Amino acid sequence: MTSAATDPVALAQALIRCPSVTPSEAGALALLEQALAHAGFAVHRMTFSEPGMPDVENLYARIGASGPNLCFAGHTDVVPPGDLARWTSPPFAADIRDGILYGRGAVDMKGAIACFVAAALRHLEASGGRPAGSISLLVTGDEEGPSINGTAKALDWLQARGERLDACVVGEPSNPHEIGDEIKIGRRGSLNGELVVRGKQGHAAYPHLADNPIPKLARIIDRLSTTPLDAGTPDFEPSSLQVTVISVPNTATNVIPSEARALFNIRYNDLHRRPDIQVWVRELCAAAAEETSARWSVSFSGTGDVFLTRPGSLVDTMAAAVQAVTGRVPRLSTGGGTSDARFIQAVCPVIEFGLVNETIHQVDERVPLADLHQLTAVYERFIAGFFARSAGQGHAPERQG
Repeated sequence: MTSAATDPVALAQALIRCPSVTPSEAGALALLEQALAHAGFAVHRMTFSEPGMPDVENLYARIGASGPNLCFAGHTDVVPPGDLARWTSPPFAADIRDGILYGRGAVDMKGAIACFVAAALRHLEASGGRPAGSISLLVTGDEEGPSINGTAKALDWLQARGERLDACVVGEPSNPHEIGDEIKIGRRGSLNGELVVRGKQGHAAYPHLADNPIPKLARIIDRLSTTPLDAGTPDFEPSSLQVTVISVPNTATNVIPSEARALFNIRYNDLHRRPDIQVWVRELCAAAAEETSARWSVSFSGTGDVFLTRPGSLVDTMAAAVQAVTGRVPRLSTGGGTSDARFIQAVCPVIEFGLVNETIHQVDERVPLADLHQLTAVYERFIAGFFARSAGQGHAPERQG
């Protein structure tokens, strides 16, 4: 295996230099394929399609033929760099200055991919090329996009092959300030909504001849925004509804529009499930609309229900690795946004642990080289601890299809 593949800094630089703005692969998966195949992994490249959506390339690599199958998951796609003039280094140059690596994806999340690849290859070197089970990597190319042709379909592909994942670590940037601050053990559910109130277009000087939908929409969204869902639970923050967009189909100041729309997002905890949230929204809309005789409709979209990985073997093994390497006792958190863990939780226990998230999606996204080395050490210790615990628990080999 190449020395570059076991050096997280060199591998992170190589990945950043692939300008893989979602959904473009831009050579990032090809780079991983070469490094992993050289180390003895069986590597599969899958391209998934959906009408009206861009095709997305994905990668699954595995070494070992028995259980337990420990998977590391992540994404090589990145958000656009934004205003190039504001970057102190070109966003895909992967420059290093004063011990810090700059570049789009350095934190979210090519840096973590480099760390878990390096850790896996180091573990193989230490174990004679044979893990006590299987190590796999699931890497997608559309986590920053619609998340339609990535992890969700890759999991279906694995199921059709008769392969199973026994545990998974997603390398999303989980730490707010320092490596070892937090392990994500769950996420709130996320639901998008679109509310439409219909009126009658007319001249602003003759409102009696029109029906203005804007005040009626305002009444409904005020009700939605100010009615609390809950006060939180022992494991999750309070649920929250946030209106994010309000729009009307005209820009003239003397025209009453024919309709008004609002987009909103709900982050909900383990007191709720998606169907219950939808019923709650409809009931509030109906009550507020009745007060103004509003004609309204609401529709919903989004992926990812609430989930929680209870403390146990997987969480404990990662916490022990973090403490051994960093000296910190990590908090167990369910805060933040969504990730591909929302899909993976349906097939196996999953946690998230990665780099510090202070500069994700920002101009001059960056990571200290020391963090890359420290995260690699955590992953390496975690892998060894995971297989040691599995051997002690007498994990039975999985059945292959």
